Amino acid sequence: MDPNLLLLATSAILLGGFLKGATGAGAPVVGVPILAAIFDVQLAVAVFSVLNLFSNIWHSHAYRKYRGPFRLVYGFAIAGSVGAIAGSVLLASLPTDVLMASLAAMVLAYILLRLFQPDWVLSRSTGMRLVPYVGIVGGLMQGAGGISAPVSVTFLNAMRLPREEFIATISVFFVTMSVVQIPSLAYLGILTTDRTLMAMAAAVPLFLAMPIGEFAARYMSKAVFDRIILVLLAVIAVRLIWTSIS
Repeated sequence: MDPNLLLLATSAILLGGFLKGATGAGAPVVGVPILAAIFDVQLAVAVFSVLNLFSNIWHSHAYRKYRGPFRLVYGFAIAGSVGAIAGSVLLASLPTDVLMASLAAMVLAYILLRLFQPDWVLSRSTGMRLVPYVGIVGGLMQGAGGISAPVSVTFLNAMRLPREEFIATISVFFVTMSVVQIPSLAYLGILTTDRTLMAMAAAVPLFLAMPIGEFAARYMSKAVFDRIILVLLAVIAVRLIWTSIS
């Protein structure tokens, strides 16, 4: 592999781990588009399906005492796992250029939601009624493109969950989806032995960066942090669109 591409891929994993440590989510939002631009969407989704399992088991255990109502935490997770199976089938059947464009659309949707609806609040009672539907859509996006943040993270942010409850909820969601997604991807021939070994190697920089993100979250302004990430995501989305049409 080209050393420059290897460095870029490692940087994507490090940044994803930093985001995961700081916010409890976001590693695939940055990591999947960058790896997809370097390699392809299937490889990116396969690698992060394994990384998601590792990192979220850690966070799920660390924040277990902050878990909210069963219906929110586990209802959301089970619905997401159902969507992830359907999304994995789409990942195996859609052409690469369609996947690239779809992934770019997901990233752009996330950016637009963050820019134009930064203060939108969803009441907890309304959110609880929407849990199964949002969970399925989030799982579908996770399975097909490796990114559920435009749905899952935005939904939980809109409910204004405290940081600890947010991390506890989203971690269980991602663990459950990964447990379902990984066998599905293996069965479909997307998660191969080589890609599994690649994910194992990528776990090293991911776990090195997560504690740094947790430390930085105590001092970095959330507004500044969000702006930096949104600019980076915009660049990635443009790159994915260019790749899909070239």
